[in-house]
Amino acid sequence: MLVSGLGLTYASPSHAEGIASIDWTLAETLVALEAPPRGVAQVDAYHEWVGEPHLTDQVIDLGLRSQPNTELLAHLAPAHIVISPMFANLAPRLSKIGRVDTFHLYTPGRDTWEEAATLTRELGEVTGRSAAADALIAAADGHIEALRQQLPEEIRPMLIIQFMDERHVRVFGENGLFQAVLDRLGLENAWQEPTNAWGFSLVGLEQLMKLDAQLVVVEPYPTGVEEKLRRSALWQHLPGVRDDTYITLPAAWSFGALPSARRFAELLVEALPAA
Repeated sequence: MLVSGLGLTYASPSHAEGIASIDWTLAETLVALEAPPRGVAQVDAYHEWVGEPHLTDQVIDLGLRSQPNTELLAHLAPAHIVISPMFANLAPRLSKIGRVDTFHLYTPGRDTWEEAATLTRELGEVTGRSAAADALIAAADGHIEALRQQLPEEIRPMLIIQFMDERHVRVFGENGLFQAVLDRLGLENAWQEPTNAWGFSLVGLEQLMKLDAQLVVVEPYPTGVEEKLRRSALWQHLPGVRDDTYITLPAAWSFGALPSARRFAELLVEALPAA
């Protein structure tokens, strides 16, 4: 049986029953359900890109998400290995170690928030934490509504970006988690162009020049990009940078579920200028 506190009290990894997660979105949701996975792929990168909820030092790093350490996984002998469709190619190899379950999010044509809630309930069922899943969903809804009540009446449309290099950014819009949060906060997104299944467009900085919006940069920056931006005439002339009104948010996982939605909402509302 899977229990609360999973992965925190095992004396022998070779006989441990628990969950290993290749996917960060599943890992953050398991932590929020108080059923943390025993192993997660790329733990340091998880903390850099997801930020919170934090993984404890007792969570074992399983190696690359695209190429997890199967020898280590076999030694841990998890009862479940959870993945998302992005890592479906790993399923045949991982299924030789333990049961592999695939959980879906960001399905084209489906409401992102509702799908995140469904994902939460599914993981709650797998871990025997169904009541905690219901509580997590209710808490996320209630907290974002409370944040909405704190917003000033007049707020410019949001332009939310994340740097890929010094000239190209992801711009977040329809189909994504950040858009789902903006909708619940009652905020307008300045980016109305088509997006991919993950809810972003990959564009050059020059495509943002004519947008009148509140510019929001989500960390982390790729290595060396901040220094290059200080010397970039294109960046320095971008609206919001030129008048120093843009805001920068700590890392929030743009491909996450309810924990990342709540984190992004908190960070955004805290950073927005007061009325």
